[in-house]
Amino acid sequence: MPAREPLEGRLRAIGAARYHDKHPFHHRLHGGECSPDEVRAWVINRWAYQAAIPMKDAAFLSRCTDPAMRRAWRSRIEDHDGGVSEGGGIRRWLRLAEAVGLDPDYVASGRGVLPATQFAVDAYIRYVRDMPLLQAVASSLTELFAPSIHERRIEGLLQHYDFANAASLSYFRKRLTEAPKDVKFGLAWVLENAGTPDKEDAACEALIFKTNVLWAQLDALWGAYVEPGRIPPAAWQPGEGLA
Repeated sequence: MPAREPLEGRLRAIGAARYHDKHPFHHRLHGGECSPDEVRAWVINRWAYQAAIPMKDAAFLSRCTDPAMRRAWRSRIEDHDGGVSEGGGIRRWLRLAEAVGLDPDYVASGRGVLPATQFAVDAYIRYVRDMPLLQAVASSLTELFAPSIHERRIEGLLQHYDFANAASLSYFRKRLTEAPKDVKFGLAWVLENAGTPDKEDAACEALIFKTNVLWAQLDALWGAYVEPGRIPPAAWQPGEGLA
């Protein structure tokens, strides 16, 4: 039987093949080809995912019996929720919403999110809540690949869109330092705790699941807003929720 590839190499290969930076919507967005309404639809639907991150991390923490792990993990909630006054990633995302012409309160309400987007986000929360801790942690390892997409996004948005500036893109700039910190801990934990071939396979399957969650959201966005006439009932309609 041939030797198995080391786990970290397998995980990185999954990202190279499956991460959502390869989705045509991101190429369209970063290349300046999206209409204002396509950008707004992306901001509204991505909000559902951003808002779910601290909820899935709270669900994860509720299952952790190791105080050291809880201390290391809880910074993820702080990064997204922020403090009472200064805010975190969620408020920075609403700053982007306002910059693209949306009412932040409308975006924060979650009204208008595509059904498929919500299904994908809810599936991620349930996965982290219900699966063994190894898979729950491994599903977060898409952050291995996040800094490169944020860098390309910042560059592309600044080049092509009038709304893009330091304030509106502050979410992505902040993630350039937050994501590597988070993934350093998560990757080390997975490599240490996936001590059998079956556990290595489970970690890889968890990462594949998460890449599917991200990809499905962009498929829904493309089908509803890039291909006209396919917006589901109750989803955001261009012209709604404007500032």
